[in-house]
Amino acid sequence: MIAVFLVMLSQLSPFVPQTKKPPCFPKTSPSLSRDGDLVIGTFLSLYSVEVSSVRGAGLFESHPDKGCRDYRWLHKNYQQVLALVFAVEEINKDPNLLPNISSLGFHLYNAYHSDERTLESSLHWLSGQGQLVPNYSCKGQKKSVVVIGGATSALSVQMGTLLDLYKVPQISYGPFDSIFRDKSQFPFLYQLAHKDSSLHHGMVQLMVYFKWTWVGLVTTDDMRGEQFLWDLRGDMVKHGICLAYAEKIPVSERRHTESQDMFLIRIIESSVRVIVIHGDTDSLMILRYSQLVHIFLWKVWLSTYHWDIIMRPQWHYGYSFHGALSFSQMTKDVPGFKTFIRTVNPNKYPENILLKDFWCSAFKDQEKLENQEQTECSPNASLASLPLYIFDMTMSGLSYTIYNAVHAVARALHEMLLMASEKDSIRDGESWTPQPWQLHSFLRNTQFINSAGDQVLVDDIENSEAQYDIMKYLFFQNGTETLVKVGQFIPSAPLGQDFTICEEEIVQSWFESKSPNAVCTDSCGPGFRKTPREGEPICCFDCSPCPEGEISHQMSKDMKHCMKCPEEEYPNPERDRCLPKAVTFLDITEPLGMTLACVALFFSVLTALILGVFVKFRDTPIVKANNRTLSYTLLISLTFCFLCSLLFIGHPTTATCLLRQTTFGLVFTVAVSCILAKTITVILAFKVTIPGRRKMIWLRPGVSNCVVLLCSGIQVILCGIWLGISPPFPDADLYSQPNLIIIECNEGSVLGFYCVLGYIGFLALGSFTVAFLARSLPDTFNEAKFITFSMLVFCSVWVSFLPTYQSTKGKAMVVVEIFSILASSAGLLGCIFIPKCYVILLRPHENTQEYIRNKSGQHSVREFEGIRIASS
Repeated sequence: MIAVFLVMLSQLSPFVPQTKKPPCFPKTSPSLSRDGDLVIGTFLSLYSVEVSSVRGAGLFESHPDKGCRDYRWLHKNYQQVLALVFAVEEINKDPNLLPNISSLGFHLYNAYHSDERTLESSLHWLSGQGQLVPNYSCKGQKKSVVVIGGATSALSVQMGTLLDLYKVPQISYGPFDSIFRDKSQFPFLYQLAHKDSSLHHGMVQLMVYFKWTWVGLVTTDDMRGEQFLWDLRGDMVKHGICLAYAEKIPVSERRHTESQDMFLIRIIESSVRVIVIHGDTDSLMILRYSQLVHIFLWKVWLSTYHWDIIMRPQWHYGYSFHGALSFSQMTKDVPGFKTFIRTVNPNKYPENILLKDFWCSAFKDQEKLENQEQTECSPNASLASLPLYIFDMTMSGLSYTIYNAVHAVARALHEMLLMASEKDSIRDGESWTPQPWQLHSFLRNTQFINSAGDQVLVDDIENSEAQYDIMKYLFFQNGTETLVKVGQFIPSAPLGQDFTICEEEIVQSWFESKSPNAVCTDSCGPGFRKTPREGEPICCFDCSPCPEGEISHQMSKDMKHCMKCPEEEYPNPERDRCLPKAVTFLDITEPLGMTLACVALFFSVLTALILGVFVKFRDTPIVKANNRTLSYTLLISLTFCFLCSLLFIGHPTTATCLLRQTTFGLVFTVAVSCILAKTITVILAFKVTIPGRRKMIWLRPGVSNCVVLLCSGIQVILCGIWLGISPPFPDADLYSQPNLIIIECNEGSVLGFYCVLGYIGFLALGSFTVAFLARSLPDTFNEAKFITFSMLVFCSVWVSFLPTYQSTKGKAMVVVEIFSILASSAGLLGCIFIPKCYVILLRPHENTQEYIRNKSGQHSVREFEGIRIASS
């Protein structure tokens, strides 16, 4: 493949007939050269030719024919030429370097960003004359020992394809590329630049600092650009940052074409505010030449050091990239270099025609230059007076590497010369001319401390990691521009100290005077959470309100999940912070608690008054006929039933929790047992007194008392088991109501609680059943109807209690239980005793034995007799 290409190139040589020669074929010898005993070939990108018909080796001529070419000076790159000249002069003046060599020289060639022209230039350097003669070298070319070239990886590969055939050492002064560490593929290529494998880390840290999560990328379409894209995207994913798009620019095309405007339009129309740009200045020159670039004004560019953000055509303004941030490799000032470039002018180097051409192009407008001679171009001016986009007085990273490369070659030659002297291979009066392939063993082991104090290693395996200054580009209204250091990134520094930034100095110079909102979706406000959009990057999401009971606060924006408040706190209505829960219980001081307490006291007093009435009128027929002992016991138990509801009001304590349910269970059991005994007594009074006198034993008072004691005793046993196994205790309910902590009594054993309650229900159901069966008996002294109705009320209340109690939470459960106690007790009191009090107090004439006999007849006499016996 290479041989075929070389044959094609040979056909372009001046050996073809003159009639076919282009009218403006450039001269064949470099005008910028310095002869010496040993010569370094140097390939630098100084201008670009825009007309495709121009063919030639790319050697600099004094002034190419203006009628057949349109070339643009890359003015800022001329500093690289001055770094080369400065380093060569510094070495030639050093008596300790190359003592047997009178001078070190160089030949300078332009490096076009084109595969064809790069190989063509390399062929001319190998041939040493204007003709392209493959595998031929003229006599003078034997002095050439090494090539310094390759501002980009693409140029280094293109040159190395040819130079490796002749084992010519090639030193790349461009950015470090890990692909060149493969010595099986690039055995004779060396890199001096520091490694930049941590560059993407620094850029991602800058994105994290400013909370940029939606960024674009413009990079070159080559392996280096692909590697950077892979590394950057991988690191961005770890920090939750999304890459909106990645535009790739072909590395071998620098001309502005209509098709290339399309990707610029996509960038302009995109909502992405922050764009990372990675690639060499040559490949990305389209961003400078495009007529659309002025619309980049509201974008923030984040560039790597490979792209000189200041370099642009003279006619173009720099405000489009105002505020751009650039990661620039840290370099030290080389002593004497600034003084050297301040004193450079065409008068100092009259033989340097290239300098004169650069001088005229830099100090004159192109239109004026067309009508003036080069000798009229401000020969006494200083480069320091040029604007920054034309010439920078601060040594660039590429210039610094070229300076180190020249010194590395000199030191390798020096070691080689010493070894040759020791072997007596150099005799007096003989010139020493090494072969290029002999330099490899010395070059790859070269390391030294340069004049700036930095260590320089030619072995790219041991190269240290680069350190970066974060520079901000500012373009002022008067047309001046500058780069200001606003931070730094030192990968080798401890975590937390590796990245520093001056936010205030950065933000103040942006157009909006604040950090751009580089996000796909605005941050979810407090009280909301991120909901991913199906099929879109994680940085694009919707905001959904936090679920009930959870919050997202100001310090935790863009949360995927809201967080729950501590148990003692609850979310506010906006769900952006937690508020302390209020402690609550059924307090006697609140209206509901006070009302229930007053009702309980009222009915307890009323019950006590009824008891007093029964005691006062204990000898009247109605009181005697209703079993005075059971009536007294029932009234006392009802009084305690009303009073036990007070145990449910107030702050629960261990004592009240133990007493409230057991007291309630016992007094209600006694009350229902009394009713059951009363019902049995009424039935026996009618059934037993007729057949025989011996059965009257069942009507004795002891029988009814035994019923009450037996039924109550069973309840005592149940309560004892409950208290012994799992007694009630004070507890805090944190979950029933979201904004309250309810202090309540935990029932301990739920089974024990429902056993006590169920036993009362069983007794009540039994009393209701017996009373219901006795409802048809004569009713003069018969309580069966009243008991039936009272037990119906009692059962209705407690049957309603169960589902209501289960469906309520907190102190509402306590209120339901208190209401059930009061309602059922009042039902018993009202249905059984109020009718009797009505007769006793308001119709005393009906409460006499004569009235009863006259009204009821024989059945009432037997009933009265039986009940009297049971009550006596």
